Amino acid sequence: MLNKNFGIEIEFTGITRNEAAKVAAEYLNGTVTDTGDYYDTKKITTADGRVWKIMSDGSISCQKKQGRQKVAATREYSVELVSPILTYQGDIETLQELVRRLRKVGAFTNNSCGIHIHLDGADHTARSIRNFVNIIASKNDLFYKALQIEPSRIGYCKKMDEILVEKINRKKPKTLAQIESLWYEGYSESTNRHYHSSRYHFLNLHSFFNGNHTVELRGFNSELHAGKIRSYIVLALALNNQALTQKCASAKKPQVENEKFAMRTYLNRIGFIGEEFANCREHLTTHLDGSAAWRFRAA
Repeated sequence: MLNKNFGIEIEFTGITRNEAAKVAAEYLNGTVTDTGDYYDTKKITTADGRVWKIMSDGSISCQKKQGRQKVAATREYSVELVSPILTYQGDIETLQELVRRLRKVGAFTNNSCGIHIHLDGADHTARSIRNFVNIIASKNDLFYKALQIEPSRIGYCKKMDEILVEKINRKKPKTLAQIESLWYEGYSESTNRHYHSSRYHFLNLHSFFNGNHTVELRGFNSELHAGKIRSYIVLALALNNQALTQKCASAKKPQVENEKFAMRTYLNRIGFIGEEFANCREHLTTHLDGSAAWRFRAA
């Protein structure tokens, strides 16, 4: 499940874009290019030719620390780290260390910040995309509680559209073009628009159909905790693998008597097995009610 490429966008504040670019360039041993574009993008090019970006994002509520307090700050403190194409085995430690260094110099997140994970869509078919839609739909409630998605961010990562889910499962589209038609049905705006309204869901397929051919997962509060970021990435890769490899998936929401047990057993089923993923399981179940060890309280 860890073999697919991915990219990540991490929003934060607390330091300026110039400060963030300096930290990234020093750690990655890269050179900084200031593009001067609308997003004030700073490109950090590394020796292997890959480009990391530091840019602004209009949805971030900018703050900085003043003593022990956090106070309002200028738009220079709106920072989004955009990674190049990454692999888990080759890049997860580099990403985690970069996050630690940004936090060390004063970067922090607030409830306006999010994390978006892009998954390589090259191997997806109509079957696997339909699976992905159903997997997210069936686990909507559990995921939103486990990930503690901020109410102020719901507008940027809404739950799976129940009407879309019903149409996909009733019509059973056999081609990606048919799924694309259903995805955009009901929207009046041009599908070529980058900030298309359909993108603001936990599962974003606008990036797949009219972007860089990636499946985007948007349902993560931003974090500068390296372990939590790793757990989000592993979850995204595992969900992607489940969609690709499972013959079919149901959108039906399971009956959950014990949230923590349900999440633990589900994570084990999709690949979170063994000591390697113990911290990931802990991060993804800590906010759920119940017992991870026993399904029923009487037991």
